[in-house]
Amino acid sequence: MIYFLSVLVLIAGVFGYRYWSRKQTRAELLSTPLNDHQRAVIGAQVPLTNRLPRELRDKLEGKISLFLHQIEFIGCDGLEVTEEMRLSIATQACLLVANTDTWYKNLYTILIYPGAFKSRRQVHDGYVVTEEETVRLGESWARGPVVLSWAHSQQGAINDRDGHNVVFHEFAHQIDDLSGHTDGVPVLGPDQSFAEWAQVFVEGYEAHLTNLRNGRDTVIDPYGAEGHEEFFAVAVEVFFERPQALYQQEPAVYDELSKLFRLDPKSWV
Repeated sequence: MIYFLSVLVLIAGVFGYRYWSRKQTRAELLSTPLNDHQRAVIGAQVPLTNRLPRELRDKLEGKISLFLHQIEFIGCDGLEVTEEMRLSIATQACLLVANTDTWYKNLYTILIYPGAFKSRRQVHDGYVVTEEETVRLGESWARGPVVLSWAHSQQGAINDRDGHNVVFHEFAHQIDDLSGHTDGVPVLGPDQSFAEWAQVFVEGYEAHLTNLRNGRDTVIDPYGAEGHEEFFAVAVEVFFERPQALYQQEPAVYDELSKLFRLDPKSWV
């Protein structure tokens, strides 16, 4: 009996130490600033960061340090992953969570292709299931991985005012999926309600469909009409890259995203 209790205490001690060690490592990484070389790379590859307030930059750097420690970047089709690629993708992903406690806890791998890549998906039509091959710029899988085209990830970051960013899009899906479903309803902030979020985004989605049917220009990409989850993801792209335009056309959507991310990009100058 004494031996059995000793073993239980030992096991509990091992797990307790591992938990404490991981917690300490996480805290250290979140307080680890980037070096001047890394900042220069990020400033060139993700120019949006040059407009961030000083206090937000400090938080962002800690999140980037944690992200780089956690994530394995794998090159596909012969692509050699460089520091530039890792920093660019990590910075864009971490910008979405820079000012909240939200984290990509289920993600450990990012696959990077040189350019657009082919992907197979199942299509269900009643009892008939078929497979179709499509060309993609990015994919986000529940519990990982994220798959990205480097050419489009880089261009989306460098052109930071066109409202198109594949990394923002795919990591918006990752955030959405933290609720257990990729349905356009992420885990909301403490000052948000499901009822208000649902009303704003359902009305925004329906208005988006109406605008497209009537041939009206929309600040939100037409791809948002594919479903509520895609409407959320493309709205996130515009929120960071064309915040003033989103606020003018869809102020309620902007406000909900501002509460979710605890950020106000339209004030970044």
